[in-house]
Amino acid sequence: MRKNYDLLLKFINNNQAMYGLIILVIIILLAILGPMFSPYSYSRQALDLQGILPCRKFWFGTDLLGRDLFIRVVYGARISLAVGFVAAFINLTIGVLYGGIAGLVGGKLDALMMRIVDIFYSIPLVLYVILLIVLFEPGLTSIFIALGLVYWMDMARVVRAEIMKLKEQDFILAARALGVSPSRILLHHLLPNCAGPIIVTATLSIPQAIFTEAFLSFIGLGVSAPAASWGMLTADAISCIWSYPHILFFPSLAITLTILAFNLIGDGLRDIFDPFSPKVKQRIFKI
Repeated sequence: MRKNYDLLLKFINNNQAMYGLIILVIIILLAILGPMFSPYSYSRQALDLQGILPCRKFWFGTDLLGRDLFIRVVYGARISLAVGFVAAFINLTIGVLYGGIAGLVGGKLDALMMRIVDIFYSIPLVLYVILLIVLFEPGLTSIFIALGLVYWMDMARVVRAEIMKLKEQDFILAARALGVSPSRILLHHLLPNCAGPIIVTATLSIPQAIFTEAFLSFIGLGVSAPAASWGMLTADAISCIWSYPHILFFPSLAITLTILAFNLIGDGLRDIFDPFSPKVKQRIFKI
């Protein structure tokens, strides 16, 4: 309990992590509560309101079809955050268990499991999405399945490396000597001691997933209209970037702030859990 309190205190005292957390909380609150503050629908079209600049009535202005840009950015936040948290969930289930089993068992099974990872890793994510679209259709389902196929591999490698280092420690050897089962050793002894790298990797995977979804939607492989994804909003704004730059500015700003927030939180967590990170070393040397 004392250790958890110390970690929480370190997180609170980490300025960049707190800045990132504040930005993220604001974005999440807007995604949840934003529609309550707007009388408009994200799909309502009004051609007579085309391309209105930000004003008191339309906080972010309107797009080329007269739709309120604020409410569309808010609904885009829901989609992008959902993709990010699904990626984190995949990392914390498939990646942790896969890497943990490979690192604990070792030998031929470990070599086979990691060669499977290498094979999946060699195929670009966009190709997975294209193949899934051939089978299904563009949308969140295809993105979620593509993330489920490949997004856990970085976590698996990180967890395997940590398990390989920890499994020869005295406390693991003592647990084996006492007859503790391999599954209990993995779940109750090894993985809790890998919590730091796991949390950091999961946190940093969220902005990668958000950017991936935005990119796929930008090239037309993501969600379908009239859904409002940040990538789709930026794609729609490219054709009128010089006439109505605000249509591109606000979804781009939302993507930038969200990715920045998660990166700040991830860097802060890395400083907390890794006392030998370059930033911490630099501060120590200054002292």
